[in-house]
Amino acid sequence: QVQLVESGGGLVQPGGSLRLSCAASGSIFRIYVMGWYRQAPGKQRELVASITSGGSTNVADSLKGRFIISRDNGKNTVYLQMNSLKPEDTAVYYCNAAIISTDGTVNHWGQGTQVTVSS
Repeated sequence: QVQLVESGGGLVQPGGSLRLSCAASGSIFRIYVMGWYRQAPGKQRELVASITSGGSTNVADSLKGRFIISRDNGKNTVYLQMNSLKPEDTAVYYCNAAIISTDGTVNHWGQGTQVTVSS
């Protein structure tokens, strides 16, 4: 059974930084795109950033220059470095990955990690 486990969320002051991690585990054959989404209260879930197995990245235009996505294929882990955080970055951040496993090809989601930017 494949699982995505996120870590690294928390409370940070405006202007601070956080690094989120998401590790995939289970009977995994291959992971295609991995990404991060976020959902703020009362808003729809939105794409933050994604990265292919080859390392090509896509970051939401509004977050370019502050957020950086990376991955370690050997560890089946994706990271999100968030810098110069603003109160409007407050949201639950979800990891997402397209994974081929013994379950077939499935789009998996993590349980979410809360990021709160506040003084």
